Amino acid sequence: MDNSIIKGFSKYNKQQRIDALIKRYGFQEDMVSWLATFENSDAVIQKIIDDLSENPVCSFPFPFSIAPNFVVKGKNLFFPLVSEESSVVAALSNTAGFWAKRGGFHAEVLGTEKKGQVHFIWNGNPGYLQSLFPEIRSKLLAESTFLTAKMEERGGGITSIELKFLPHILPNYYQLDAGFETCDAMGANFINSCLEQFGKSLQEYFLTSEKVSAGQRECEIIMAILSNYTPESRVRAWVECPFADLLEGKTAEECELFVRKFEQAIRISQTDVSRAVTHNKGIFNGIDALAVATGNDFRAIEACGHAFAARNGHYSGLTDVLIQEGKFRLSIELALAVGVVGGVTAVHPLAKLAMQILDHPTAKELMMYMAVAGLASNFGAVKALVSVGIQQGHMKMHLSNILNQLNIPEDKRAEIQQYFQDKTVSFSAVEEYWKSFGLRGSGFE
Repeated sequence: MDNSIIKGFSKYNKQQRIDALIKRYGFQEDMVSWLATFENSDAVIQKIIDDLSENPVCSFPFPFSIAPNFVVKGKNLFFPLVSEESSVVAALSNTAGFWAKRGGFHAEVLGTEKKGQVHFIWNGNPGYLQSLFPEIRSKLLAESTFLTAKMEERGGGITSIELKFLPHILPNYYQLDAGFETCDAMGANFINSCLEQFGKSLQEYFLTSEKVSAGQRECEIIMAILSNYTPESRVRAWVECPFADLLEGKTAEECELFVRKFEQAIRISQTDVSRAVTHNKGIFNGIDALAVATGNDFRAIEACGHAFAARNGHYSGLTDVLIQEGKFRLSIELALAVGVVGGVTAVHPLAKLAMQILDHPTAKELMMYMAVAGLASNFGAVKALVSVGIQQGHMKMHLSNILNQLNIPEDKRAEIQQYFQDKTVSFSAVEEYWKSFGLRGSGFE
């Protein structure tokens, strides 16, 4: 293997990058045509996809799926989902249909403020700096108007700037902690631009103000960056119905047993971190699938959600259950920030389609839809866990992947799928059955 360092790789065209890949790993020349099979036949669309990232050699397709029957605040929607896990889409679809018959999903946005900080070091009296801060704040706001004017026209802008002295983190360490309203945009570029301008204005203030002594003019800006933790940008969603409506065809006693076990599962997730992590992973199965489909940053959404899960000093499940007067209520509250304009949402053709499918939601509406997707995923998972178990449904959905791994011919799959309808699915079980299947077909029964 050639381990020499490649210089200027980002300047290579796609063919040159593929050639470098073939040379480095000794792949066959037909890799060029094989990679091309993953490209979009529309050159314009492929160019858009290539431009989303650095150094592409081909596209990496994932299923773009639909989960119907999501009734959210009385509105019936299809949810577009991008996930490689078939059981996620199946669970969302089943749960959506289940709750559509029971009043649907309810949701509300509790806030939309986003945050960012300028982190800096200043060797001076904290109390004196605090006394100067009203003047500094005015300067920061005045000198960032060229960045905020258009956002303010849309109803957004800078909502707050606070000075924080945090010597327990670093000696002489301060933060400018700023709040922002970015309307329908995710707003990362807007926030970061404002924060970097704050840093410049702050340094200039220390250098030029007569109120700062000569020995304290140096202000070291460590960094200026948005925070993906947005505890003031929050959303809540919930479902509710009488116990008796939770399980069709079951007795009142069976329904009450189900409710009790469901509540126990939620309580465990709220206190045991081992369970809480998996509990919340299931929630983000739904949220991430909708986030990717709509061109939103699922990594930022997950990071914020997990931080919010630990807001009380310990990591906890994000859903809660209320059992009262014969009624079951499952709810979720989480912090997240989304955008419906700009970024990938504005350029990726399937992200645009996803927005059309969702009837061109506002950022607040999309926040609610993501919370609903997370809640639906959680309900489906916990319901399975406390009744039939998670593997029955999951492995049935995974059967198609196993058939692909074993290269089972299409004309043989229906019989294998029928055979495993009431049996435990595993790779070894399917492989063993396929071997016996082949023997029977050859006459060696």
